[in-house]
Amino acid sequence: MSKLHRYSIPFLFLCVLLSACNPGRRALIKGYNSFETGDYNVAIDQYRIAMDNGVEVAESNYKVAESYRLSNRLDQAAEYYEAAIDLGVPDTAVVFHYAMALKQNGEYEEAKRQLEEYMDLSEDSVLEYTEWAQQEITNLDNLDSILIKDQYFEIEPLTAVNTEEAEYAPTVFRGSFYFTSSRGSEKIYKATGTGFTNIYKAPIQGDQVLTEQARLLGDEFATEGINEGAITFSPSGKMMVFARGNNGKKKGTRDVNLYMSRYQKGSWTTPEILSINDPNAWDSTPTFSRDGKTLYFASNRPGGQGGIDLYSARVDGRGRWSNVRNMGSTINTPGHEMFPYVTDDGKLYFSSDGHPSMGALDIFVAVRREGEITIENLGPPVNSVADDFGMSFTTIKDGYFTSNRSDGAGDDDIYAFVNNDPELKIVNYFLAGITVTKDEESGEEEIVENVKVRLRFPQGDDIANETTGNEGEFGFKVDGGTNYELVAEKEGFFTERVEFSTVGKTIPQEDLVDMVTDTTFRTKIVLNKLILDKPIVLENIYYEFDEDFITDAAAIELDKLVGILEDNPQIVIELSSHTDSRGDNDYNQDLSQRRAESAVQYLVESGISPNRIAARGYGESQLIIKNAITEDQHEINRRTEFKVTRIQNIPQASSSSE
Repeated sequence: MSKLHRYSIPFLFLCVLLSACNPGRRALIKGYNSFETGDYNVAIDQYRIAMDNGVEVAESNYKVAESYRLSNRLDQAAEYYEAAIDLGVPDTAVVFHYAMALKQNGEYEEAKRQLEEYMDLSEDSVLEYTEWAQQEITNLDNLDSILIKDQYFEIEPLTAVNTEEAEYAPTVFRGSFYFTSSRGSEKIYKATGTGFTNIYKAPIQGDQVLTEQARLLGDEFATEGINEGAITFSPSGKMMVFARGNNGKKKGTRDVNLYMSRYQKGSWTTPEILSINDPNAWDSTPTFSRDGKTLYFASNRPGGQGGIDLYSARVDGRGRWSNVRNMGSTINTPGHEMFPYVTDDGKLYFSSDGHPSMGALDIFVAVRREGEITIENLGPPVNSVADDFGMSFTTIKDGYFTSNRSDGAGDDDIYAFVNNDPELKIVNYFLAGITVTKDEESGEEEIVENVKVRLRFPQGDDIANETTGNEGEFGFKVDGGTNYELVAEKEGFFTERVEFSTVGKTIPQEDLVDMVTDTTFRTKIVLNKLILDKPIVLENIYYEFDEDFITDAAAIELDKLVGILEDNPQIVIELSSHTDSRGDNDYNQDLSQRRAESAVQYLVESGISPNRIAARGYGESQLIIKNAITEDQHEINRRTEFKVTRIQNIPQASSSSE
């Protein structure tokens, strides 16, 4: 948030106040201290006591107003700003903030008049909010264009979820509804007087959120006495990023920061703070791009356009986030921009009070056409004079957002929306595929029938399944901008897992001609026959010279073998390591055995039973190219293989109920 001029009380004056018996003066001291530490709700109560006792009434009114503003309750600050102005508070910023409070209460004409008075003050000196004030005057002049635009949105409060406490930042991911709420908190956050917020997860059945089954996301994501904020998931489902506030203590980070957790071995890892945070700034409201390679977030770090701005960061090949960039003056303003969300068709939705808005935060959409970005206010009923923010989509035309409008259940509430715009064209995406295998002798592809094919989310639940017919064909309806896995199963073959994605393959709305467009993606799943004692080479398993430890690159390939063993629990394998012919035979034999054992140990540590894997080093005894000369030929001989040595029966789970 922008830094405001704050009155300092001279040390001697403090000493006099501390020794005084007047309760108003004691309250003034407590209010000052609470304000400085960000305990704004406590400060409000203390400054009111000071006012009631006639102590520093002008300053106390101003600090009450500022406390409301800084704790996101600007609509309640107007009367205190007005009183501070009438009592002669000298800080010119009070006029600007009073105008913004009037605007949030829908008093547009008086808000504009106050802004013009503020601009008159700026003629004598350079003021902090001059640029923002001028833009707000322009915004108010253009307000009619927002109010009279065609309205296609239908909204309704999500009554099954909303309570008197705060519920905000809704998002749907893989059949579950995630949101942030202060419900159930036993501790009070002194800045707002409400409970601390945590992240909740509830299942979805049809179009209904099963609120009675809402649970905290987990102990790792519910730190007592700390606010947890908005959450987002990468399209692959392998990363989760969320916002976490500080605990109000001197040690640790000073403000809200972004944390990341990875999905590994069936669970989420302990969250770690992201390096892209500015430790002295507010970094929050994250969202992923549809390909998962860009993270958008909001920050008030230095160097922006003013207030809170939207930023982006990119992930490199090693999974590290860097290259943080401000998204520029077309999107960012001297005001505040936050809660970004990118849809399947590449549109950026975000909330702002710096673009022409109806009051506080409004929801906007940014669209890039032929290199130019246009910004549009969604208008009512989505937007109101209150804060409207945190829009997310479940399909191209419906989803959820948050508002603290006065007719809600209390505090922030979640609303569902449907966009009935007749120009909003629909695309139906389909996936069609076939299952084949390769003939061992000719290498020609052959159709495989009666294969069970499952469509699922990566590391997630099955979405649909079907069995291929005589032509080996299968098909599913899929969503745009989504990552999937296809799992193919048939007795006598390895279970195969194939990645499929529609990310980056969706058709932009502006390119659509018909109201409904069908488009089909095609794929092929190659099944490998399960043959005993047939060696299968693991590609890219390399070791450091004269070493047997598993490198990061080798771990990636061994993770694939972990997947094969998990998908095919009936197989028992031998994992073998081979060297080239250079070097002493006994040494090569020992080195290959150690390397094979190291690989097996990695598999065991990844959850594979040691009873299903045997390590065998063959040294240079099974060369593929016996008279190797070139380095490429030696590399072919240096290989890691596995072969199925036994197919065991897997007991079926009992279907009886006892």
